[in-house]
Amino acid sequence: MTLAAFAFWVFALSAVASGLMVIASRNPVHSVLFLILAFISAAGLFVLMGAEYLAMLLVVVYVGAVAVLFLFVVMMLDVDFVEMKQGFLQYLPVGVAIAGLIVVELVLAFAAWTMPTDEEFAAANPVATQGSPLAGADAPTNIEGLGLILYTDYVHYFQIAGIILLVAMIGAIVLTFRTRDGIRKQDPAAQVARKREASVELKKVPSGQGI
Repeated sequence: MTLAAFAFWVFALSAVASGLMVIASRNPVHSVLFLILAFISAAGLFVLMGAEYLAMLLVVVYVGAVAVLFLFVVMMLDVDFVEMKQGFLQYLPVGVAIAGLIVVELVLAFAAWTMPTDEEFAAANPVATQGSPLAGADAPTNIEGLGLILYTDYVHYFQIAGIILLVAMIGAIVLTFRTRDGIRKQDPAAQVARKREASVELKKVPSGQGI
């Protein structure tokens, strides 16, 4: 067994086991920690496939931001686990039905899957031929190739996704913004324009009488 094959099995088994532990752990903090391990294992698989940029993106964005944010939120919330478990039996039949449906779909999907032939694999994964601009020492790197495809063939989809995210961010801010009375707020313009006479007052205290 080569080193690449050994690393693949290690990362693959770690990703599958971590994914199972995410839904099997009783403690939500442990679930988030297993989720971080699953992301790191998936990043290792991306490295083995030669997609270093996607691996770095997975670690920086999902592990460094999303998963850690989940962990902080779970640790900061005062979750009453006893109250959460009270409605478990009530929704158990629905959960079992949905889980059974997912299992049936997975079985049907794997039963209909066949190993592609060499011709089909070559057509789905074209390689740079001799004389192609993608071949040779001047070939673009992984990040450059992703950028060329993303900002040429899929530039409109990329811009639409950015607009959707911007609208979602503005909508979340508008929905969560509430004006409350009785809160003292700063007025930077008034603070900058304040004169010395308006903020400082000199008092002449007679000698021996105190304040």
